Amino acid sequence: MTVTVQIPSVLRSYCGGAAEFSLPANSVRDALEQIERNHPSLYVNVCDETGSLRRHVNVFVNSSIVHHDTGLDTALVAGDVLSIFQAVSGG
Repeated sequence: MTVTVQIPSVLRSYCGGAAEFSLPANSVRDALEQIERNHPSLYVNVCDETGSLRRHVNVFVNSSIVHHDTGLDTALVAGDVLSIFQAVSGG
């Protein structure tokens, strides 16, 4: 099944400038593994060395947030949109 991955502008240089791309994936973890294979520079900015989401990265499936500890096994269905966001902070 094919899902769409949306990339924020700050990370687009790590995937050839693409704002989004499609890939086959059955779960969020599977999508991240595909990203690791196809866009390793993007992957290291999204996931840490253990394969977990980095602390300041949020991932959504459609409009639902993927939780850092348990959400990587969230199932995906054809047409889902996986959106990657880097947290923005300031004061």
